[in-house]
Amino acid sequence: MPQNQSIVLASRPQGAATAENFRLESAATPALQDGQVLVRHHYLSLDPYMRGRMNEGKSYAAPQPLGEVMIGGTVGEVLETRSPRFAVGDKVVGMGGWQLYSVVDAEQPGALRKVDTTHVPLSHYLGAVGMPGVTAWYGLVRIIDPQAGQTVVVSAASGAVGSAVGVLAKSRGCRVVGIAGGAEKCTYVVKDLGFDECVDYRAHADALSLSKALKLACPQGIDGYFENVGGMVLDAVMLRMNAFGRIAVCGMIAGYDGQPLPMSYPQMILVQRLKVQGFIVSEHMQDWPAALKELGQLVGSGRFRPRESVAHGLEGAPQAFLGLLKGRNFGKQLVKLV
Repeated sequence: MPQNQSIVLASRPQGAATAENFRLESAATPALQDGQVLVRHHYLSLDPYMRGRMNEGKSYAAPQPLGEVMIGGTVGEVLETRSPRFAVGDKVVGMGGWQLYSVVDAEQPGALRKVDTTHVPLSHYLGAVGMPGVTAWYGLVRIIDPQAGQTVVVSAASGAVGSAVGVLAKSRGCRVVGIAGGAEKCTYVVKDLGFDECVDYRAHADALSLSKALKLACPQGIDGYFENVGGMVLDAVMLRMNAFGRIAVCGMIAGYDGQPLPMSYPQMILVQRLKVQGFIVSEHMQDWPAALKELGQLVGSGRFRPRESVAHGLEGAPQAFLGLLKGRNFGKQLVKLV
């Protein structure tokens, strides 16, 4: 069995996360038991939710235990198997964590899934045709429920989730407006992803200024909003929501360092009779097959060309993750491990 390397949570952040919160370790990979498979990870997914798991406070999921391998989605190849369900060479997706290899109980439902790389590159099963894509699909389809001709806005529009929201909304006949950080990202959102417009939040000092820009980009108001950021961005959007608008709350990266996130205009929920709903995609597994089918068709046909930021080597994962939290990534953030 090969020698494994992994990154564990060494300490809990006090405020902003730092590289010192992580530790690289090496250990022998355990021998396989009946029903298990050995997976060599090709790519590791880095996602904003991991920052919340590093805290000890109450959340929708248990905190990441200290001294254990950081949680994370992985794609890779089966190197050895003692399960009739998997063969050597199978390409698979799972939650292998921040490490080079994982030993997986193949009999555990949902622990490991075979994927077809004929038309969809392996890495996209961690992004557009994986958890981020399904997150986009669920929030848009089940909560926002967009109708043709309506206006949908999404924050962090160039990221793995936001980009999928936009492509899915455009395919449903919506006017789609993104919010992203920087001119380069906004150009990508419009030119490559096909959004109608994109507003650069970094060009605005406060919510009122950003809201004025959204008024120009959304002359008919906002019917649906997919929330990834919170803070000033949410405040700006609230002032432009139409009556009976829907807000799908996926994440609030502006508050992941533990600081309070005040809301400036909560009265708009009442005034505009808004539906504001948070969701966790892992609680809606019944919708994954339909979502993955549509997303796979969009990527496989070339109608959706997701962008990726790729760090190289396991040792680079912490810095890549810290960069993700500051918006330095462009598209889906991955770590290439082979």
